[in-house]
Amino acid sequence: MTPRVVSFGEIMLRLSTPGYQRFSQATSFDACYGGGEANVAVSLANYGLDSAFVTALPKNDIGRSCHMDLKKYGVDTKNIQFGGERLGIYFLETGAVARASKVVYDRAYSSFSQVKEGQFNWDEILEGASWFHWTGITPAVSQGAADACLEAIKVANKKGITVSCDLNYRKNLWKYGKKASEVMPELVAGCDVVLGNEEDAEMVLGIRPEGVDVTGGHVDAEAYRSVSEQIMKQFPRVKKVITTLRGSVSANHNSWSGVLFDGKNLYTAPTYQITHIVDRVGGGDSFMGGLIYGLLSYKDDEKALRFATAASCLKHTISGDFNQVTVDEVEKLMGGDASGRVSR
Repeated sequence: MTPRVVSFGEIMLRLSTPGYQRFSQATSFDACYGGGEANVAVSLANYGLDSAFVTALPKNDIGRSCHMDLKKYGVDTKNIQFGGERLGIYFLETGAVARASKVVYDRAYSSFSQVKEGQFNWDEILEGASWFHWTGITPAVSQGAADACLEAIKVANKKGITVSCDLNYRKNLWKYGKKASEVMPELVAGCDVVLGNEEDAEMVLGIRPEGVDVTGGHVDAEAYRSVSEQIMKQFPRVKKVITTLRGSVSANHNSWSGVLFDGKNLYTAPTYQITHIVDRVGGGDSFMGGLIYGLLSYKDDEKALRFATAASCLKHTISGDFNQVTVDEVEKLMGGDASGRVSR
């Protein structure tokens, strides 16, 4: 039976400047859709899993266009609700060489930000699911979104469904009067798999590496072991803690890897040199999508980590938020073939 994965969060309209233009230069924008949990849902659908996405969209042509886009990639959209004011927007200016990318959000009063506890029938939505996924962006959007997410986590826990979270701390999103550290711990307590770096752990959970200086620009494996062990001690339900490792040589050249701690073993993935980045937005989401697929398909933590890292490496070659790659393409890169040669 094909595993069913349910993701919950906000999807937005992305408007990006063509090429490497600055906002002040642009006379047009390239449009697509994207958002943390939606990006994961598309990845999993591409890998052949039964992938469902739950959100709220405005009942207008833009909302319907977004809905159609998700369906195009094979995502189950039957539990998406329509209502509210508008679809959130984010503007992207792609950086180059020493100039960083910029993002400007326009998401106030979006349909998703207006969701409330009790709005979704989680008992029905999660029936037959193997996995439930959310990110720290969802409870940052509004108190109602945080309440709905907690409601879903509690139902998933009762049903014995694996719950994963990408801590994904975004300080500019927490604007409704509460800090991440006040809201997130109760949600993370219901998770089995947690993705996040040392900054996420400190800002969201108040956890810092023990005996390791991460401010000096170099973080060794013991920092990740320390953070992971503290997360597991504070949240006994958590079974795996994963961290992505991004080294930024420039806006166009990053190194990419990841580590996974299962309570005993600390696994490290191979490091990829991504020297000509096409689009790095959604890199972490593509990693999470690959990780979920790997953990469900391989039953081997180290192989799942390598799949996630390779999948995310490939995402950096694809425009837009969604990672449009296949299992065969990822496994080919996992096997060491990074030649990019045409298959005939």
